[in-house]
Amino acid sequence: MFASHPASPSPKPSPNDAALPPAGRFAPSPSGDLHLGNLRTALAAWGFARATGRKFILRVEDLDRVKKGAAERNIADLAAIGLDWDGPVDYQAPRIPQFSREVQRLTAAGLTYECFCTRKEIHAAASAPHGIPGAYPGTCRELNEEARERRRQERPPAIRLRADVSEFTVHDYFAGAYTGAVDDMVLVRNDGTPAYNLAVVVDDAHQGIDQVVRGDDLLSSAPRQAYLAGLLGYPAPEYVHVPLVLGPTGARLAKRDGAVTLEELHALGYSARDVLLWLGASLGVNDPLNTTADLLKDWNPGVWNTNPATFTEWPQKQA
Repeated sequence: MFASHPASPSPKPSPNDAALPPAGRFAPSPSGDLHLGNLRTALAAWGFARATGRKFILRVEDLDRVKKGAAERNIADLAAIGLDWDGPVDYQAPRIPQFSREVQRLTAAGLTYECFCTRKEIHAAASAPHGIPGAYPGTCRELNEEARERRRQERPPAIRLRADVSEFTVHDYFAGAYTGAVDDMVLVRNDGTPAYNLAVVVDDAHQGIDQVVRGDDLLSSAPRQAYLAGLLGYPAPEYVHVPLVLGPTGARLAKRDGAVTLEELHALGYSARDVLLWLGASLGVNDPLNTTADLLKDWNPGVWNTNPATFTEWPQKQA
């Protein structure tokens, strides 16, 4: 994908945190209310953590796309279906200085560069023949200082990782060995906001998260995140990517598919327990889930559904 370069040095190790107990997590972005697919993933993450003796952390990833009141509603919905977590709810935004320090470590090791490309330019370059679909093609990777200074006058730069591999392999509980593309991912956007791939890797490492359970739409992100973790001196977590909930058209579940949130289903007469029963059945759990604790009885996620669950609209519940 890129011209050959000598292997880049690893950054100096980050100051070690105090020994942290292993933990799992659920990390919603407060951009709106949680729907059945989100709640299903949260239940699976909680179950994996509790069944394996890990702490369970609830982390609100509020760096961008924050909708007023969404975080509070997300937290309330998770509690309503019976999930609990260890310690107070964690918020990501206060750790921006920490993310910046990690970028500085990478920069000091020669592992970053400034990128001035617009989305349109990236899309056009990535669509060129022989390019990896969706991967950044390295347009700004070898700009000289004169060219960079000229581009700085036009727009502020994003900061990208200078990757030395084009792919990386991780192991997933359901998918097994999975090899995915690694490109020069954005670490800091051109507005100064830390990018998702950086923030999630740093947070997981510094919070003792060694088990990541999330929707399988993020499986393709795992190789680049595990690669970045290695560059920063962090161990990669265990990955568990659970199948998504799809809407009636076969696309990923969305609000356009009807009553898909706890509040909307409550308006139709359904309780949080009704929702929990549906979540358990959709995962393929043998016994009905009357409480979240029932998920831990005869714990055997190896027999869960490995295909997406399909949502069909729930009618008004009769009294």
